[in-house]
Amino acid sequence: MIDLASWLTYLAACIAVVIVPGPTVTVIIANSMRHGARAGLMNVAGTQAGIAVMVAILAFGFSAIVALLGEAFFWLKLLGAAYLIWLGIKLWRSDGTLGNSDAAKATRNWFWQGFIVIWSNPKALFFFGALIPQFIDPTGSAVMQTLLLGGTFMVVATFLDSMYALAAGRTGLLLSRRNVRLVEIFGGTCLVGGGLWMALSRR
Repeated sequence: MIDLASWLTYLAACIAVVIVPGPTVTVIIANSMRHGARAGLMNVAGTQAGIAVMVAILAFGFSAIVALLGEAFFWLKLLGAAYLIWLGIKLWRSDGTLGNSDAAKATRNWFWQGFIVIWSNPKALFFFGALIPQFIDPTGSAVMQTLLLGGTFMVVATFLDSMYALAAGRTGLLLSRRNVRLVEIFGGTCLVGGGLWMALSRR
């Protein structure tokens, strides 16, 4: 199994990867500031569901699926980038009002936003595909070690991303409608910028 020193090194890597804002954190913050912390927390739930699928694929050795993902990565990345840009444009065109009359539908949308963005995020795909195998002890159970390492990442990501959501949600509650409109423009610009960065980043 994984020794403590290796696990602590991996834990530090998880924190470093998660704490740096990327497309996922941008979506969480933008939704939390406009719709409240609940929206951002549903984004977090969606990202964790996506991560759980990634970990399962890696742990149980679905080599054909992994190979297919590698071939489809370019198109997956472009779809994710287009989705971020679309979300940003929606924020640009918003009117500065908070809330949503269809709370159940909005909750589902926020969840799936998180799921889609994490699956189109090169950082997450590279992390699981390249970093985790380096910490696997070949003398132990690869499945159990992968689940442990993947679970560690999920705990770190859930905690830190939730902190982003709660902090941004609290800030959003203090905003006037005019300030909300400024936040929407800023958040939309960040999302569009993140989408362009994702589309132009190298594989």
